[in-house]
Amino acid sequence: MTTEVSASFKDKYIVFYDGECGFCNHWVQWILEKDKNDKFLFASLQSEFGQKFLNERNLPNQIFDTLYLWKPQSFYLTKYKAILKIATEIGGIYSLSTIGKIIPDFIGNQFYSLISRNRKKLAANQCFLPSAEQQKKFLN
Repeated sequence: MTTEVSASFKDKYIVFYDGECGFCNHWVQWILEKDKNDKFLFASLQSEFGQKFLNERNLPNQIFDTLYLWKPQSFYLTKYKAILKIATEIGGIYSLSTIGKIIPDFIGNQFYSLISRNRKKLAANQCFLPSAEQQKKFLN
């Protein structure tokens, strides 16, 4: 079985995140606010859609310490590269994040992993209630 992608969002980027992490949810909210060109959809890694994505790629499906950015039928990125791509796609001043490409991936990923290990300490779980318009961007 493959992760089915609706034709209505095949050109979108899908952000897979830990749905039980307040820190991760904070950044999902940030992307929602900055996504003026409606490029991003979201799926928690714990969701059925998220689990299919992980299982089809033989990725860990019980440990949710990695952010994945998927462009259906194109590519998926993880950790540091995913963050840089999200910032670039948001555009504006955030396009300057491309300067981060001068940092080798292994160093960027080590920094990402350090934050990931401590993410639950960095932000207490918050209850995020997306607007009706924002709810359309979440995949189950």
